Amino acid sequence: MQVSLQYAAEHLAELASAARRGEEVEIAQPDEPPIKLVVSTSAPFTPKPGRRILGAGRGKMIVPTWEEWKAMDEEIEREMCDAPFISSGEI
Repeated sequence: MQVSLQYAAEHLAELASAARRGEEVEIAQPDEPPIKLVVSTSAPFTPKPGRRILGAGRGKMIVPTWEEWKAMDEEIEREMCDAPFISSGEI
């Protein structure tokens, strides 16, 4: 497909999708050779730091067993109920 530079500026997302699907996209300019829009295969895609990808953490989180949950709950309860809120002499 060959489109004008103005059309390409207005519909860049659509043209990029077409190029990803393997369609040949050329952007024509008056008195200039056409520009070909292609998908780069030189470098693999790496997600940017901080970007979240669904399922990327699969297998990295360990879920405690029911007994471990109960032990943590009991420990928190002891800390909240049995220990003084503010230690004497410390403010």
